[in-house]
Amino acid sequence: MKNLSLLIAALIFITFCTVTIYLLEPETFESLLTSFYFVMTTFSTVGYGDFSPVTGPGRLFTVLMYLLGIGLLGVVIGKIVDSFSIFRKRKEEGKLAYTHENHIIIVGWGKKTETAVEEILSSDSFSEVVIIDTLPTSPIDVAIERVHYIQGDASEEETFIRANIKKAKSVIIFSDDAIQVPSLRDAKTLTIAITVERLATHVHTTVEIMTKKQIPNFSHVKVDEFILSQETTSLLAVRSAMHQNVSTIVTQLISRSIGEDLFEVTKDSNWRTYGDAFHDLLAKGATLIADRQQMDINRRLNEDIPQDAVLYVICNEETHRKLILNNKH
Repeated sequence: MKNLSLLIAALIFITFCTVTIYLLEPETFESLLTSFYFVMTTFSTVGYGDFSPVTGPGRLFTVLMYLLGIGLLGVVIGKIVDSFSIFRKRKEEGKLAYTHENHIIIVGWGKKTETAVEEILSSDSFSEVVIIDTLPTSPIDVAIERVHYIQGDASEEETFIRANIKKAKSVIIFSDDAIQVPSLRDAKTLTIAITVERLATHVHTTVEIMTKKQIPNFSHVKVDEFILSQETTSLLAVRSAMHQNVSTIVTQLISRSIGEDLFEVTKDSNWRTYGDAFHDLLAKGATLIADRQQMDINRRLNEDIPQDAVLYVICNEETHRKLILNNKH
């Protein structure tokens, strides 16, 4: 029997028994609530004995009710237990659709994804992550409530629909490490980026590519940011060799778990110029360093801050929390 049909049958049978035993012995069972209590204790084999039928018809009906009710209730309870097991199995296999909002979708599982998930969970106590991959089971323990796994081909629309991409905050597409040829890896990344663009143009998309010359191939796709995997690592290694501790500084800025961090702040109504913002933030323990991609704030202190400015500061998490509270007030 289907679960819904079984549940309806059980409810009808319980209602029938409750009404019947009450009509057979209204003096013994003073109300429908009392007869319902008697029926459920009988079905569950608890049998407290505080209520029991005293007439022949009542006792005969109770025997029939007992024989049918225990089996029916046992099946219902078994179905409920099975449903939890099925739910967990489907979640582990990535076959359940994600229904929440403002989440971060990460395409492709690997060491980079694992590090990214750890960073997201440690940086924000509210953000949730949806991982898309073709693995048969979730690479993350399903007990972690803020991480959800979707099994499927990332180049297919149905996979992203199950990941609820239209209500996502951002998408990160990592290059497929299983493909050895860099151009083929970028080609697969491009295919996925096209799918994301077609489904949700408003979602912020970050893409990892292997070679810089592939960027023009993404020109017709709205990709917000590119991460040059090999080039970024090489440049950081060179800077670290030429200037000691550079890699440590960069690590601090991109990781919330180490040292000072990079945060976005909203424009205060009292700030007219970059100089106003710079000095006010400095007095509060934060250093203004950029407006979007422009990092020459120190040479533009007399310029007015545009309405669409996206300001970034360097500070610790406690200072950033105070800045958010001050802006709200």
